[in-house]
Amino acid sequence: MRDLPRPAKALVGVRVINQLGAYVMAFLAVLAGADLAAAALAVFGVAALVSRWLGGVLLDRFAPRTLVVLGLASTGAALLLVAAAQGSVQVLVAVALVGLAFEIQEPATQEALARVDGRRDDIYGVLGTSLVAAGALGGLLAAVLLPLGARWLAVVDGTTCLLAAAVAMAFLEREAPTKRTQAVPWRPSRQLLRLTIAGTAFACGYLAVLMFMPLMLLQRGAPAWLPGLTLTAAALLAPLTGRLGRRRLNTFAHERVLAVGSGVLGVLALVLAAGRAVPLTVAAYLAWAVVDSVLMGRWQAMIADVAPEAERPRWFAFFGSSWGVAQFAVPGLVALAGAAMPVGAAGFLLTPAFLRRAGPSVVVEEVLEEGGGAGGARGADREQVHDLLVAGGLAPLGVAGAGELLQVDDVVQVVLGEPDDRDRPAERQMPAGGEREDL
Repeated sequence: MRDLPRPAKALVGVRVINQLGAYVMAFLAVLAGADLAAAALAVFGVAALVSRWLGGVLLDRFAPRTLVVLGLASTGAALLLVAAAQGSVQVLVAVALVGLAFEIQEPATQEALARVDGRRDDIYGVLGTSLVAAGALGGLLAAVLLPLGARWLAVVDGTTCLLAAAVAMAFLEREAPTKRTQAVPWRPSRQLLRLTIAGTAFACGYLAVLMFMPLMLLQRGAPAWLPGLTLTAAALLAPLTGRLGRRRLNTFAHERVLAVGSGVLGVLALVLAAGRAVPLTVAAYLAWAVVDSVLMGRWQAMIADVAPEAERPRWFAFFGSSWGVAQFAVPGLVALAGAAMPVGAAGFLLTPAFLRRAGPSVVVEEVLEEGGGAGGARGADREQVHDLLVAGGLAPLGVAGAGELLQVDDVVQVVLGEPDDRDRPAERQMPAGGEREDL
């Protein structure tokens, strides 16, 4: 945290304050009551998906700071309405308002961090592990408040949202909104679709493990205090193991790390499914949490690296919808499978299929699509196109030999529509004070 630039520290601090009260979403069914629980969860899920897209669209017109403040303040106000709601109609309307405000700040947060100087995987990783640790403290706060009534959870969560909005207004830097240069309607590229499918599979695996692990421990005979203690231990481990892991893996491409890490998470989910002893279940979950902490921030950093700068808010919004889809899908998939951990294992083990290193022809095709075809990106920045090709796997970042870099540079010429030097007429050295003459 000490090494982060000041803007990143301020944004992480804002999100940590907010996360201290974010536990209320886990108790949404309790707040709504048994009769309204299913309807409330469905309304919230749909509204949250709309909110994520709305946040991405609004970033075309407003600066990230504005949307972070707007999202947190409106979420806080809506949560206070939930606490005060009486009757099914008022509860459902208040829950819908919470959902519509809940994700507005997410694309803005990702975009603001993408603009900060420094290694993006480190910046996003610190955000992820900080939120996990804050969530652990929030869980302890929820344990204190819940005996007083579920509505107090909404009151405290709304209050922390409003406090985070005030801190964001005071400390976040003022920046200009992202300007889109395209006049044509936006559509997701094939690369974005591929990465979003991978992210959806990963999110399904993640939520299947995280949502059902406490219940699974209790079903296997664990004492009532053990699930909470296990979650707290995992949250406390995450900052340390995440930092050490990122240092070791900084030289590897994002997709390679995510593919291997997802495979390991899938194997550990199989251990969770097969094991029956409580100590083995706890040990496997802690190992799972350690691996997950190493991957924190990689997804967002990957999107920030490969997305065209002007389209980055839309990429964040579209990719982020994978978690909304997973929230809908996981309960149904678990019900069909009859168990949660096999669903988690399947999601993780499917993820690498969409993250395999693409061959040069696939990478070039995706880059050409972004540029509107060969020569279509003639005005683009040469370094940006080169970085996009490297990020796509045409050459390993930072360790490519001279031959590999020459290969990438040749492709950059094609993407930008630059003529090959071999096709240009030979030129004489320009004489001092004179005109250059072609041979």
